[in-house]
Amino acid sequence: MEDNEIEADSLVGAEDSNGDSTERKPNMFRQEIFTLISTASVNFSSMICYSILGPFFPKEAEQKGISETVIGLIFGCFALCDLLGSLVLGKFIVQIGAKFMLCAGLFLSGGCTILFGLLDKIPNEIPFILMCIIIRSIDAVGFAASMTASFAIIAKAFPNNIATVLGSLEIFSGLGLILGPPLGGFLYQSFGYEIPFIVLGFVLILMVPLNIYVLPSYDATPSNGSFWRLFTQPKVLLLCFLIFSMSSCLSFLDPSISLFVIEKFNLPVGYVGLVFLGLELSYCLSSPLLGIVSDKMPKSRIWLMVIGGIATALVYCFLGPAPFLHLKRLCIHPLWLFVLMLALLGFSISMTCIPILPEIFKCSYDYGFPDDLSTLGIVSGMYGAVWSSGNFFGPTLGGFLVEKFNFEWAAAAQGGLVFISVLLLGICYFAEPCFRRPAPSSIEESEERASLLSNHI
Repeated sequence: MEDNEIEADSLVGAEDSNGDSTERKPNMFRQEIFTLISTASVNFSSMICYSILGPFFPKEAEQKGISETVIGLIFGCFALCDLLGSLVLGKFIVQIGAKFMLCAGLFLSGGCTILFGLLDKIPNEIPFILMCIIIRSIDAVGFAASMTASFAIIAKAFPNNIATVLGSLEIFSGLGLILGPPLGGFLYQSFGYEIPFIVLGFVLILMVPLNIYVLPSYDATPSNGSFWRLFTQPKVLLLCFLIFSMSSCLSFLDPSISLFVIEKFNLPVGYVGLVFLGLELSYCLSSPLLGIVSDKMPKSRIWLMVIGGIATALVYCFLGPAPFLHLKRLCIHPLWLFVLMLALLGFSISMTCIPILPEIFKCSYDYGFPDDLSTLGIVSGMYGAVWSSGNFFGPTLGGFLVEKFNFEWAAAAQGGLVFISVLLLGICYFAEPCFRRPAPSSIEESEERASLLSNHI
Protein backbone atom coordinates (compact mmCIF):
# COMPACT_ATOMS: atom_id res chain seq x y z
CA MET A 1 0.00 0.00 0.00
CA GLU A 2 2.86 2.34 0.85
CA ASP A 3 4.56 1.63 -2.50
CA ASN A 4 1.34 2.35 -4.42
CA GLU A 5 1.02 5.71 -2.68
CA ILE A 6 4.61 6.58 -3.54
CA GLU A 7 4.12 5.56 -7.17
CA ALA A 8 0.85 7.48 -7.37
CA ASP A 9 2.48 10.62 -6.00
CA SER A 10 5.24 10.25 -8.54
CA LEU A 11 2.77 9.89 -11.40
CA VAL A 12 0.79 12.95 -10.33
CA GLY A 13 3.94 15.00 -10.25
CA ALA A 14 4.92 13.71 -13.66
CA GLU A 15 1.58 14.71 -15.27
CA ASP A 16 1.52 18.24 -13.88
CA SER A 17 3.18 21.22 -15.51
CA ASN A 18 3.80 19.40 -18.79
CA GLY A 19 6.53 17.22 -17.39
CA ASP A 20 7.92 19.69 -14.86
CA SER A 21 7.31 17.68 -11.74
CA THR A 22 6.44 19.71 -8.66
CA GLU A 23 5.33 16.95 -6.28
CA ARG A 24 7.74 14.21 -7.24
CA LYS A 25 10.85 15.98 -5.97
CA PRO A 26 9.49 16.66 -2.45
CA ASN A 27 8.18 13.10 -2.22
CA MET A 28 11.47 11.64 -3.41
CA PHE A 29 13.40 13.92 -1.07
CA ARG A 30 11.26 12.81 1.86
CA GLN A 31 11.78 9.19 0.87
CA GLU A 32 15.57 9.68 0.76
CA ILE A 33 15.58 11.40 4.18
CA PHE A 34 13.62 8.54 5.73
CA THR A 35 16.00 6.04 4.11
CA LEU A 36 19.00 7.86 5.60
CA ILE A 37 17.40 7.91 9.07
CA SER A 38 16.59 4.22 8.88
CA THR A 39 19.97 3.00 7.61
CA ALA A 40 21.82 5.28 10.04
CA SER A 41 19.90 3.75 12.95
CA VAL A 42 20.70 0.26 11.66
CA ASN A 43 24.42 1.00 11.32
CA PHE A 44 24.65 2.62 14.75
CA SER A 45 22.67 0.06 16.74
CA SER A 46 24.16 -3.00 14.99
CA MET A 47 27.75 -1.86 15.40
CA ILE A 48 27.41 -0.85 19.03
CA CYS A 49 26.12 -4.35 19.85
CA TYR A 50 28.75 -6.01 17.68
CA SER A 51 31.69 -4.19 19.28
CA ILE A 52 30.95 -4.57 23.00
CA LEU A 53 32.63 -7.98 23.24
CA GLY A 54 36.16 -6.72 22.54
CA PRO A 55 37.20 -5.18 25.89
CA PHE A 56 35.98 -7.81 28.36
CA PHE A 57 34.75 -11.05 26.75
CA PRO A 58 38.25 -12.49 26.07
CA LYS A 59 39.17 -11.97 29.72
CA GLU A 60 35.86 -13.47 30.89
CA ALA A 61 36.41 -16.48 28.65
CA GLU A 62 39.99 -16.92 29.85
CA GLN A 63 38.72 -17.11 33.43
CA LYS A 64 36.65 -20.13 32.38
CA GLY A 65 39.80 -21.84 31.07
CA ILE A 66 39.19 -21.19 27.36
CA SER A 67 42.25 -20.85 25.11
CA GLU A 68 42.89 -17.95 22.75
CA THR A 69 42.31 -20.20 19.75
CA VAL A 70 38.80 -21.08 20.97
CA ILE A 71 38.11 -17.42 21.80
CA GLY A 72 39.06 -16.58 18.22
CA LEU A 73 36.71 -19.34 17.03
CA ILE A 74 33.82 -17.81 19.02
CA PHE A 75 34.48 -14.48 17.33
CA GLY A 76 34.97 -16.18 13.97
CA CYS A 77 31.78 -18.28 13.97
CA PHE A 78 29.79 -15.05 13.80
CA ALA A 79 31.51 -14.20 10.55
CA LEU A 80 31.07 -17.70 9.10
CA CYS A 81 27.30 -17.63 9.58
CA ASP A 82 27.20 -14.02 8.43
CA LEU A 83 28.87 -15.22 5.22
CA LEU A 84 26.27 -17.91 4.54
CA GLY A 85 23.40 -15.65 5.54
CA SER A 86 24.58 -12.82 3.28
CA LEU A 87 24.79 -15.11 0.24
CA VAL A 88 21.33 -16.62 0.71
CA LEU A 89 19.55 -13.44 1.79
CA GLY A 90 21.20 -11.36 -0.93
CA LYS A 91 19.91 -13.78 -3.55
CA PHE A 92 16.32 -13.75 -2.24
CA ILE A 93 16.04 -10.12 -1.12
CA VAL A 94 13.39 -9.41 -3.77
CA GLN A 95 11.19 -12.31 -2.66
CA ILE A 96 11.59 -11.54 1.07
CA GLY A 97 11.40 -7.77 0.77
CA ALA A 98 14.19 -5.42 1.76
CA LYS A 99 12.23 -3.64 4.50
CA PHE A 100 11.00 -6.84 6.16
CA MET A 101 14.47 -8.37 5.96
CA LEU A 102 16.04 -5.36 7.66
CA CYS A 103 13.51 -5.18 10.52
CA ALA A 104 13.49 -8.95 11.12
CA GLY A 105 17.29 -8.98 11.23
CA LEU A 106 17.35 -6.22 13.85
CA PHE A 107 14.85 -8.06 16.06
CA LEU A 108 16.77 -11.34 15.82
CA SER A 109 20.11 -9.69 16.62
CA GLY A 110 18.66 -7.84 19.60
CA GLY A 111 17.20 -11.02 21.09
CA CYS A 112 20.47 -12.92 20.64
CA THR A 113 22.44 -10.08 22.24
CA ILE A 114 20.26 -10.31 25.36
CA LEU A 115 20.64 -14.10 25.49
CA PHE A 116 24.42 -13.81 25.16
CA GLY A 117 24.45 -11.74 28.34
CA LEU A 118 23.04 -14.69 30.30
CA LEU A 119 25.77 -17.16 29.34
CA ASP A 120 27.97 -16.41 32.36
CA LYS A 121 25.49 -18.48 34.40
CA ILE A 122 26.83 -21.61 32.67
CA PRO A 123 29.56 -22.99 34.97
CA ASN A 124 31.11 -25.66 32.73
CA GLU A 125 33.56 -24.92 29.94
CA ILE A 126 32.16 -27.07 27.11
CA PRO A 127 28.48 -25.99 27.44
CA PHE A 128 29.61 -22.37 27.68
CA ILE A 129 31.58 -22.68 24.42
CA LEU A 130 28.73 -24.43 22.61
CA MET A 131 26.11 -21.89 23.69
CA CYS A 132 28.42 -19.00 22.72
CA ILE A 133 28.84 -20.46 19.24
CA ILE A 134 25.11 -21.22 18.79
CA ILE A 135 23.86 -17.80 19.91
CA ARG A 136 26.57 -15.93 18.01
CA SER A 137 25.70 -17.92 14.87
CA ILE A 138 22.00 -17.04 15.07
CA ASP A 139 22.92 -13.43 15.82
CA ALA A 140 25.05 -13.42 12.67
CA VAL A 141 22.06 -14.37 10.50
CA GLY A 142 20.14 -11.40 11.86
CA PHE A 143 23.12 -9.12 11.34
CA ALA A 144 23.49 -10.39 7.76
CA ALA A 145 19.82 -9.72 7.06
CA SER A 146 19.86 -6.13 8.34
CA MET A 147 23.17 -5.14 6.75
CA THR A 148 22.53 -6.79 3.35
CA ALA A 149 19.15 -5.09 3.13
CA SER A 150 20.70 -1.80 4.25
CA PHE A 151 23.38 -1.84 1.53
CA ALA A 152 20.84 -2.72 -1.16
CA ILE A 153 18.41 0.01 -0.04
CA ILE A 154 21.20 2.63 -0.02
CA ALA A 155 22.29 1.69 -3.52
CA LYS A 156 18.65 1.76 -4.73
CA ALA A 157 17.87 5.13 -3.15
CA PHE A 158 21.17 6.86 -4.05
CA PRO A 159 22.48 5.25 -7.27
CA ASN A 160 24.75 8.18 -8.19
CA ASN A 161 26.16 8.88 -4.73
CA ILE A 162 26.73 5.45 -3.21
CA ALA A 163 30.20 6.15 -1.84
CA THR A 164 29.18 9.54 -0.44
CA VAL A 165 26.18 8.08 1.39
CA LEU A 166 28.13 5.06 2.60
CA GLY A 167 30.91 7.32 3.82
CA SER A 168 28.42 9.51 5.65
CA LEU A 169 26.71 6.51 7.22
CA GLU A 170 30.09 5.26 8.39
CA ILE A 171 29.93 8.13 10.90
CA PHE A 172 27.11 6.25 12.61
CA SER A 173 28.89 2.91 12.21
CA GLY A 174 31.99 4.53 13.67
CA LEU A 175 29.98 6.01 16.54
CA GLY A 176 28.61 2.56 17.29
CA LEU A 177 32.09 1.05 17.20
CA ILE A 178 33.46 3.95 19.26
CA LEU A 179 30.77 3.82 21.95
CA GLY A 180 30.55 0.02 22.05
CA PRO A 181 33.93 -0.86 23.62
CA PRO A 182 34.12 1.91 26.27
CA LEU A 183 30.41 1.65 27.10
CA GLY A 184 30.60 -2.12 27.28
CA GLY A 185 33.74 -1.95 29.40
CA PHE A 186 32.21 0.61 31.76
CA LEU A 187 28.97 -1.35 32.20
CA TYR A 188 30.94 -4.56 32.71
CA GLN A 189 33.20 -2.99 35.33
CA SER A 190 30.28 -1.31 37.11
CA PHE A 191 27.46 -3.89 36.90
CA GLY A 192 28.96 -7.18 35.74
CA TYR A 193 28.78 -9.34 32.64
CA GLU A 194 25.02 -9.37 31.98
CA ILE A 195 24.13 -5.68 31.93
CA PRO A 196 26.06 -4.58 28.76
CA PHE A 197 24.31 -7.19 26.62
CA ILE A 198 20.84 -6.69 28.11
CA VAL A 199 20.93 -2.89 27.79
CA LEU A 200 22.31 -2.81 24.25
CA GLY A 201 20.13 -5.71 23.12
CA PHE A 202 17.02 -3.74 24.06
CA VAL A 203 18.44 -0.71 22.20
CA LEU A 204 18.65 -2.87 19.08
CA ILE A 205 15.07 -4.12 19.49
CA LEU A 206 13.80 -0.55 19.93
CA MET A 207 15.18 0.26 16.47
CA VAL A 208 12.62 -2.14 14.91
CA PRO A 209 9.47 0.01 15.33
CA LEU A 210 11.44 3.09 14.24
CA ASN A 211 12.41 1.42 10.98
CA ILE A 212 8.93 0.02 10.41
CA TYR A 213 7.61 3.56 10.58
CA VAL A 214 10.21 5.57 8.64
CA LEU A 215 11.68 3.15 6.07
CA PRO A 216 10.05 3.24 2.62
CA SER A 217 9.36 -0.03 0.82
CA TYR A 218 10.99 -0.86 -2.51
CA ASP A 219 9.24 -3.18 -4.98
CA ALA A 220 11.24 -5.14 -7.53
CA THR A 221 11.04 -8.19 -9.75
CA PRO A 222 13.57 -11.05 -9.62
CA SER A 223 16.22 -11.15 -12.33
CA ASN A 224 18.43 -13.90 -13.70
CA GLY A 225 21.64 -12.44 -12.28
CA SER A 226 24.05 -15.05 -10.92
CA PHE A 227 26.33 -14.59 -7.94
CA TRP A 228 28.99 -16.89 -9.39
CA ARG A 229 28.95 -15.19 -12.79
CA LEU A 230 29.74 -11.89 -11.10
CA PHE A 231 32.16 -13.30 -8.54
CA THR A 232 34.34 -15.03 -11.16
CA GLN A 233 34.98 -11.86 -13.17
CA PRO A 234 38.71 -10.99 -12.74
CA LYS A 235 38.31 -7.45 -11.40
CA VAL A 236 35.45 -8.38 -9.07
CA LEU A 237 37.42 -11.39 -7.81
CA LEU A 238 40.43 -9.22 -6.94
CA LEU A 239 38.21 -6.59 -5.32
CA CYS A 240 36.70 -9.37 -3.21
CA PHE A 241 40.20 -10.53 -2.25
CA LEU A 242 40.96 -7.00 -1.08
CA ILE A 243 37.69 -6.94 0.92
CA PHE A 244 38.67 -10.29 2.46
CA SER A 245 42.15 -9.12 3.48
CA MET A 246 40.91 -5.82 4.94
CA SER A 247 38.18 -7.57 6.90
CA SER A 248 40.63 -10.18 8.12
CA CYS A 249 43.15 -7.67 9.43
CA LEU A 250 40.45 -5.56 11.10
CA SER A 251 38.64 -8.46 12.79
CA PHE A 252 41.97 -9.91 13.91
CA LEU A 253 42.10 -7.07 16.44
CA ASP A 254 38.79 -7.99 18.14
CA PRO A 255 40.00 -10.90 20.30
CA SER A 256 43.72 -10.07 20.32
CA ILE A 257 44.21 -6.38 20.93
CA SER A 258 42.55 -6.22 24.36
CA LEU A 259 44.77 -8.97 25.80
CA PHE A 260 47.84 -7.40 24.17
CA VAL A 261 47.07 -3.94 25.60
CA ILE A 262 46.33 -5.30 29.09
CA GLU A 263 49.57 -7.28 29.14
CA LYS A 264 51.87 -4.70 27.56
CA PHE A 265 50.55 -1.44 29.01
CA ASN A 266 48.98 -2.73 32.26
CA LEU A 267 45.63 -1.04 31.60
CA PRO A 268 42.46 -1.90 33.58
CA VAL A 269 39.73 -3.64 31.60
CA GLY A 270 37.47 -0.59 31.82
CA TYR A 271 40.05 1.56 30.01
CA VAL A 272 40.84 -0.89 27.22
CA GLY A 273 37.85 0.31 25.20
CA LEU A 274 39.32 3.81 25.09
CA VAL A 275 42.28 2.50 23.09
CA PHE A 276 39.86 1.69 20.25
CA LEU A 277 38.94 5.37 19.97
CA GLY A 278 41.99 6.16 17.84
CA LEU A 279 40.95 3.61 15.23
CA GLU A 280 37.21 4.24 15.17
CA LEU A 281 37.33 8.04 15.43
CA SER A 282 39.74 8.48 12.53
CA TYR A 283 37.74 6.00 10.44
CA CYS A 284 34.34 7.63 10.90
CA LEU A 285 35.67 11.18 10.46
CA SER A 286 37.55 10.45 7.24
CA SER A 287 34.90 8.23 5.59
CA PRO A 288 32.51 11.02 4.42
CA LEU A 289 35.33 13.00 2.79
CA LEU A 290 36.72 9.94 1.03
CA GLY A 291 33.21 8.98 -0.08
CA ILE A 292 32.74 12.38 -1.74
CA VAL A 293 36.12 12.07 -3.47
CA SER A 294 35.21 8.56 -4.67
CA ASP A 295 31.89 9.72 -6.18
CA LYS A 296 33.15 12.99 -7.67
CA MET A 297 36.28 11.42 -9.15
CA PRO A 298 35.55 7.75 -9.96
CA LYS A 299 38.96 7.30 -11.59
CA SER A 300 40.59 8.02 -8.23
CA ARG A 301 39.08 4.91 -6.64
CA ILE A 302 41.89 2.59 -7.68
CA TRP A 303 44.49 5.03 -6.33
CA LEU A 304 42.63 5.32 -3.04
CA MET A 305 42.45 1.54 -2.71
CA VAL A 306 46.10 0.94 -3.59
CA ILE A 307 47.54 3.72 -1.42
CA GLY A 308 45.21 2.86 1.46
CA GLY A 309 46.06 -0.84 1.25
CA ILE A 310 49.80 -0.22 1.27
CA ALA A 311 49.42 2.15 4.23
CA THR A 312 47.37 -0.46 6.09
CA ALA A 313 50.06 -3.09 5.55
CA LEU A 314 52.76 -0.75 6.86
CA VAL A 315 50.74 0.21 9.94
CA TYR A 316 50.27 -3.45 10.87
CA CYS A 317 54.01 -3.96 10.70
CA PHE A 318 54.55 -1.04 13.10
CA LEU A 319 51.62 -1.91 15.36
CA GLY A 320 53.47 -4.59 17.32
CA PRO A 321 56.01 -3.63 16.08
CA ALA A 322 57.05 -6.54 13.85
CA PRO A 323 60.18 -8.28 15.19
CA PHE A 324 62.01 -8.04 11.85
CA LEU A 325 61.99 -4.22 12.14
CA HIS A 326 64.15 -4.44 15.32
CA LEU A 327 62.49 -1.31 16.75
CA LYS A 328 62.45 -2.67 20.29
CA ARG A 329 66.21 -2.32 20.43
CA LEU A 330 66.01 1.36 19.50
CA CYS A 331 63.17 2.66 21.66
CA ILE A 332 60.32 1.76 23.98
CA HIS A 333 56.92 1.36 22.29
CA PRO A 334 54.75 3.75 24.35
CA LEU A 335 50.96 3.73 24.57
CA TRP A 336 50.56 7.03 22.72
CA LEU A 337 52.47 5.64 19.73
CA PHE A 338 50.25 2.55 19.72
CA VAL A 339 47.12 4.74 19.69
CA LEU A 340 48.65 6.86 16.89
CA MET A 341 49.18 3.71 14.82
CA LEU A 342 45.52 2.80 15.36
CA ALA A 343 44.46 6.29 14.21
CA LEU A 344 46.50 5.93 11.02
CA LEU A 345 45.02 2.47 10.57
CA GLY A 346 41.48 3.88 10.73
CA PHE A 347 42.25 6.42 8.00
CA SER A 348 43.97 3.88 5.74
CA ILE A 349 41.12 1.36 6.12
CA SER A 350 38.61 4.08 5.23
CA MET A 351 40.66 5.04 2.17
CA THR A 352 40.66 1.41 1.01
CA CYS A 353 37.16 0.21 1.88
CA ILE A 354 34.89 3.15 1.01
CA PRO A 355 35.53 3.00 -2.79
CA ILE A 356 35.17 -0.79 -3.04
CA LEU A 357 31.37 -1.19 -3.03
CA PRO A 358 30.61 1.48 -5.69
CA GLU A 359 33.43 0.03 -7.79
CA ILE A 360 31.85 -3.44 -7.63
CA PHE A 361 28.48 -1.96 -8.63
CA LYS A 362 30.18 -0.31 -11.62
CA CYS A 363 31.84 -3.59 -12.59
CA SER A 364 28.54 -5.48 -12.36
CA TYR A 365 26.89 -3.03 -14.77
CA ASP A 366 29.90 -3.25 -17.09
CA TYR A 367 29.50 -7.03 -17.15
CA GLY A 368 25.86 -6.73 -18.24
CA PHE A 369 23.95 -7.04 -14.97
CA PRO A 370 20.68 -5.05 -14.90
CA ASP A 371 20.42 -1.95 -12.74
CA ASP A 372 17.69 -3.20 -10.37
CA LEU A 373 17.16 -4.25 -6.76
CA SER A 374 17.92 -7.88 -7.57
CA THR A 375 21.43 -7.01 -8.77
CA LEU A 376 21.91 -4.69 -5.79
CA GLY A 377 20.95 -7.57 -3.50
CA ILE A 378 23.43 -9.93 -5.17
CA VAL A 379 26.26 -7.40 -4.92
CA SER A 380 25.39 -6.48 -1.33
CA GLY A 381 25.17 -10.13 -0.36
CA MET A 382 28.50 -10.88 -2.03
CA TYR A 383 30.12 -7.92 -0.27
CA GLY A 384 28.75 -9.05 3.09
CA ALA A 385 29.73 -12.67 2.47
CA VAL A 386 33.33 -11.86 1.52
CA TRP A 387 33.66 -9.42 4.42
CA SER A 388 32.32 -12.11 6.75
CA SER A 389 34.76 -14.71 5.43
CA GLY A 390 37.56 -12.32 6.36
CA ASN A 391 35.91 -11.81 9.75
CA PHE A 392 36.10 -15.58 10.27
CA PHE A 393 39.63 -15.97 8.96
CA GLY A 394 41.11 -13.01 10.88
CA PRO A 395 40.30 -13.89 14.51
CA THR A 396 40.54 -17.65 13.97
CA LEU A 397 43.98 -17.67 12.35
CA GLY A 398 45.04 -14.61 14.33
CA GLY A 399 44.20 -16.30 17.64
CA PHE A 400 46.22 -19.34 16.57
CA LEU A 401 49.23 -17.20 15.54
CA VAL A 402 49.11 -15.18 18.75
CA GLU A 403 49.00 -18.37 20.80
CA LYS A 404 51.84 -20.09 18.89
CA PHE A 405 54.02 -17.02 18.31
CA ASN A 406 52.98 -13.58 19.58
CA PHE A 407 50.86 -10.55 18.69
CA GLU A 408 53.72 -8.85 16.83
CA TRP A 409 54.20 -11.67 14.30
CA ALA A 410 50.45 -12.18 13.89
CA ALA A 411 49.90 -8.48 13.10
CA ALA A 412 52.75 -8.54 10.56
CA ALA A 413 51.17 -11.57 8.85
CA GLN A 414 47.87 -9.70 8.53
CA GLY A 415 49.68 -6.74 7.00
CA GLY A 416 51.37 -9.05 4.51
CA LEU A 417 48.00 -10.42 3.38
CA VAL A 418 46.72 -6.90 2.71
CA PHE A 419 49.86 -6.02 0.74
CA ILE A 420 49.50 -9.09 -1.51
CA SER A 421 45.83 -8.35 -2.26
CA VAL A 422 46.36 -4.69 -3.08
CA LEU A 423 49.42 -5.51 -5.20
CA LEU A 424 47.43 -7.95 -7.36
CA LEU A 425 44.55 -5.49 -7.71
CA GLY A 426 46.89 -2.68 -8.74
CA ILE A 427 48.56 -4.87 -11.36
CA CYS A 428 45.16 -5.87 -12.78
CA TYR A 429 43.90 -2.28 -13.07
CA PHE A 430 47.09 -0.76 -14.43
CA ALA A 431 47.63 -3.59 -16.94
CA GLU A 432 44.02 -3.59 -18.17
CA PRO A 433 44.50 -0.88 -20.86
CA CYS A 434 47.20 -3.01 -22.50
CA PHE A 435 44.71 -5.84 -23.15
CA ARG A 436 41.69 -3.70 -23.98
CA ARG A 437 40.47 -3.83 -27.58
CA PRO A 438 40.78 -0.52 -29.40
CA ALA A 439 37.53 1.40 -29.80
CA PRO A 440 36.05 1.43 -33.35
CA SER A 441 36.79 4.51 -35.41
CA SER A 442 34.11 7.11 -35.93
CA ILE A 443 33.85 6.17 -39.64
CA GLU A 444 33.26 2.49 -38.86
CA GLU A 445 30.78 3.41 -36.15
CA SER A 446 28.81 5.69 -38.47
CA GLU A 447 28.73 2.97 -41.15
CA GLU A 448 27.38 0.46 -38.63
CA ARG A 449 24.69 2.88 -37.51
CA ALA A 450 23.73 3.67 -41.09
CA SER A 451 23.42 -0.03 -41.85
CA LEU A 452 21.20 -0.62 -38.83
CA LEU A 453 18.98 2.35 -39.74
CA SER A 454 18.60 1.19 -43.34
CA ASN A 455 17.64 -2.33 -42.19
CA HIS A 456 14.97 -0.95 -39.88
CA ILE A 457 13.64 1.29 -42.61
